[in-house]
Amino acid sequence: MRIATYNIHRSIGTDSEANPQRIAAVLQELNADIVALQEVGYESGVPGNLLELLGDAMQARVIEGITLQDVRGHYGNAVLSRLPLQHIKLHDLSVPGREPRGAIELGINANGVDMQIIATHLGLRPGERRYQTRRLLQMHDTSTARVKILLGDINEWFLWGRPLHWLHHIFGHMQSPATFPARLPLFALDRIWIKPVNTVKTLQLHKSVMSRQASDHLPLVAELDIRQ
Repeated sequence: MRIATYNIHRSIGTDSEANPQRIAAVLQELNADIVALQEVGYESGVPGNLLELLGDAMQARVIEGITLQDVRGHYGNAVLSRLPLQHIKLHDLSVPGREPRGAIELGINANGVDMQIIATHLGLRPGERRYQTRRLLQMHDTSTARVKILLGDINEWFLWGRPLHWLHHIFGHMQSPATFPARLPLFALDRIWIKPVNTVKTLQLHKSVMSRQASDHLPLVAELDIRQ
């Protein structure tokens, strides 16, 4: 199984041009079963919108996680899944006075293995992230799934920050290659945690000519074997 997380920056590339076709091309390169997307800007419910384009590019089901609406339309998270879903839960992780944030929780049964997948995009301030991380860990604790995956743009710039410490304590230490900025990655803002950790075969950046142009973040991709 292959999963990925990708902050698509409203489809605005490193050349400051909005080009959804480049994002679609990167998704085709990834060839993942599940992709968590952040900073998705589009018009929900309008035929041919961005998420429909991206879902068609992957031949995947689209799960919306809208967090706000402004003059440009709808905005937030999304998940594209080629795997059948057992349930979908949307969680509000917003902190008053800050940009609204959320998480998409999915239940999946793959080859008889129950999986919990949580896709999110955390806030910019440390206090926000601490609150939001505690909420994410509550979701983790209430699930009986055998495989649990948390992925998204965690926005944690501080390696010594409490959110990373808490997440590493629960999930174990995963590789954390830098994903931002795309042209010369310096910061590991985008993360994937998988439990149990021995299901993980590879975790790496997706670096291609297109992915360096399409967004200001690079995609992070994990391959796992859940048959253990």
